[in-house]
Amino acid sequence: MNLKKVKISEQSPNERVKNFSEVCLGYNEDEAILEANRCLECGKCIAGCPVEINIPKFIHLIKEKKFLESVNVIKETNSLPGICGRVCPQEVQCEAKCPLGIRGESVAIGKLERFVSDYERKIGVKNIVKEKDKDIKIAVIGSGPAGLTCASELAKKGFKVTIFESLHKPGGVLMYGIPEFRLPRDILEYEIDYIKRLGVEIKTNILIGKTLTLKDLKDEGFRAIFIASGAGLPSFMNIKGENLNGIFSANEFLTRNNLMQAYKFPEGADTPIKVKSPVIVVGAGNVAMDSARVARRLKAEKVTIVYRRTENEMPARKEEIEHAKEEGIEFMLLTLPVEFIGNSEGWVEKTKCIKMELGEPDASGRRSPVPIKDSEFLIDSKTVIIAIGQKPNPLIPLSFPELKLTKKGTIWVDENMMTSVEGVFAGGDIVSGAATVILAMGMARKAAKGIIEYLEKSGK
Repeated sequence: MNLKKVKISEQSPNERVKNFSEVCLGYNEDEAILEANRCLECGKCIAGCPVEINIPKFIHLIKEKKFLESVNVIKETNSLPGICGRVCPQEVQCEAKCPLGIRGESVAIGKLERFVSDYERKIGVKNIVKEKDKDIKIAVIGSGPAGLTCASELAKKGFKVTIFESLHKPGGVLMYGIPEFRLPRDILEYEIDYIKRLGVEIKTNILIGKTLTLKDLKDEGFRAIFIASGAGLPSFMNIKGENLNGIFSANEFLTRNNLMQAYKFPEGADTPIKVKSPVIVVGAGNVAMDSARVARRLKAEKVTIVYRRTENEMPARKEEIEHAKEEGIEFMLLTLPVEFIGNSEGWVEKTKCIKMELGEPDASGRRSPVPIKDSEFLIDSKTVIIAIGQKPNPLIPLSFPELKLTKKGTIWVDENMMTSVEGVFAGGDIVSGAATVILAMGMARKAAKGIIEYLEKSGK
């Protein structure tokens, strides 16, 4: 038994910082089979999967070279395998349960999921399995991972599902938040197309709460509504100078590059973005790593992650941290910006920081950062990207005050994911706060079951 994962091919750091092509190149057939053969098929990994994929079964089929059968097993509970195989934090979920990880490295479950999904896409097989159509309309608000998942689960059961998306392209955070070098757009579009082929209709440029109300949806005959509007409101530091030119929220920075493709200006897009070096990115989650790595690809010579704790406390995936280091991103740890300083024209030029030390653990289990007295210093910063988290999108709660909220501003739901309004359900980041793609999908599957039970009990 090989205790090490089969090594996966990647673009070299020197090459990939010059393009937005995918960094990880994936397994070939021989490599995938070799990695699959490491699996003990014990089934312990399933407990770590929020969407309850039958992992031993799909890996066993890879061993037998039954790649299409393998991806079909995944699609029984996960309609987005190509996405999840790329962006899910498997190392702290399914792979964390793998017994091989005790003595060596766990099975590369995510990379195997990606392999069979890519295999299906490349050969063009379009396998659609669904129940007989029902004359029952259900509305889904938001086309991110939660919205797409709930819609696909309901469509498989024959319901007529319509997704309402506020932006001009579907995908939500998958489209505007994750760079192409981690999630290529052809993969995202293929998996959205699969959901459309299940019968889901997607209407873009419709802002629920403004263009249409919940009452409008009910009046149009939708028997149930699922709210999956996400956590798209950026958090800021609220310190002096934060409104200077050259300071971006990570949401704006990534949206302008990912959704509007500003990085292609002027040849391929009409949406430029100005990035002057040196760049600092405040925060150390996946969004911060994405922002820093995008800035490097926009030819910023110096990009620095500024984080108030140590590397041990960074919430980003280990893989993303390593990729950032390989691409020349610098890390300034135990450091907190306290003021941004601009020039006479209103552009940021320097950042005043203070050194930190770690104290006692906080509610998250991480040790709290404590400022060190009289340790302030200045660093050059012509561009600043604030990546310290997102809050729930407030538009729908503000538009529909009858929805009960939690103290954190998220939508309250019961054990079946129903809100305080009968027939209206919610899931994903609008309920949990900013979390992972796969956790949003798990909540969406639970909501789909709740919607079906509600319709059956109410006789609708």
